Amino acid sequence: MQRDAMLKPLSGYTVIELGSTVAGPFCGRLLADFGASVIKVETPEGDALRSMGSHKDGVSLYALSMFRNKELISVDLRNEEGQSLLRQLVDKADFVIENFRPGTLERWGLSYETLSASNPGLILIRISGYGQDGPYSRQPGYGVIGEALSGLRSITGDPDRPPARVATSLSDYVTGLYGAFGGMLALEARHRTGKGQIVDTALAECAFSFMEPHVMAYDQLGVIAERAGSRLPGSSPNNLYQSADGCFIHVAALADPIFRRLCTALGDPGLADDPRYVSNRLRSQHSDDVDALVQEWVGARSYEEAHRLLTAHDIPHAKIYNIDDVFTDPHFCARETITRRPHDSLGMVAVPNVTPRLSDTPGQVDTLGRETGADTASVLGRMLGISAEALAGLHSRGVIFDERLAR
Repeated sequence: MQRDAMLKPLSGYTVIELGSTVAGPFCGRLLADFGASVIKVETPEGDALRSMGSHKDGVSLYALSMFRNKELISVDLRNEEGQSLLRQLVDKADFVIENFRPGTLERWGLSYETLSASNPGLILIRISGYGQDGPYSRQPGYGVIGEALSGLRSITGDPDRPPARVATSLSDYVTGLYGAFGGMLALEARHRTGKGQIVDTALAECAFSFMEPHVMAYDQLGVIAERAGSRLPGSSPNNLYQSADGCFIHVAALADPIFRRLCTALGDPGLADDPRYVSNRLRSQHSDDVDALVQEWVGARSYEEAHRLLTAHDIPHAKIYNIDDVFTDPHFCARETITRRPHDSLGMVAVPNVTPRLSDTPGQVDTLGRETGADTASVLGRMLGISAEALAGLHSRGVIFDERLAR
């Protein structure tokens, strides 16, 4: 697979991605979007992510985006020959991404000490449930488990219902993002020292990073944060309100000048001078009253009328969108937040575009994810000089997998 990455900031760097499901592959996807040559290594059975989410005509739709811009090879790392192939690939790499349970690489003879002995500049991005050390380090973990342990789930949902979750792999994504960020920091350090290092990224700690304001409140005041539904404690008004035609609108008028403008929109400018409402701190002590005032106003109007008046008074607000709304919103369309790329059997497929946007060296979605082992023969032949005959032998012994070798 040849890619035009000349103007991409990570062009020339090679990444071996051993990660599975979401956190590791998302970390690799971020690097691939900006030009890194990412070689994703799957087991012959394929990444577990391929069984997650929606499918069409036998194709994993999730994998189309998560495995985009990557070369896909299949190597059995439980096999000594497979481990030898991986070590040879790592010798030519700048990064390795893995999200196995701590100790797995070491058990396979693939510790950082072993890998970096012949490649001292290697950066190993390690993603796990709880980190590489500590009493929980060897326990299994997923993003949702990290959310539970971090306290994040305790503040998610309505106060009169059990803890809820966001209907996506929130912590896996943010952990992949932290992993990529840590990898870039390690790369900058390598420019100065010539040495690589380990980036230890824990799902539970990345989820805990969302708890930042509650740490000091507990430490200094003994406050244990609780679920507050769509309201943000200490910030008022900052909540959902339902229009007369059933639309939910989130209004965030917490800053005092914005609240004053909101009062004008509500038709009662003097409300901003009410002693209970003159500051966000005081309004937060009377959030029920403030929310009732805003709900009464929003509930008497259609969404379009409320939207028009809130916009006219420069009030931050948004209708709660579903995915159909996002696809058709003129702003998202103008910025091409969703892009389309061709697939061999499905035609044009929509995927999220690259984030963030760089003015001079932007990333790009070049190719969609493909089947397990799609590039095994070409990558091993190109990078390791393995002959077609030897590749066929490796395939027949179950060390590697590539459908083309089975024909």
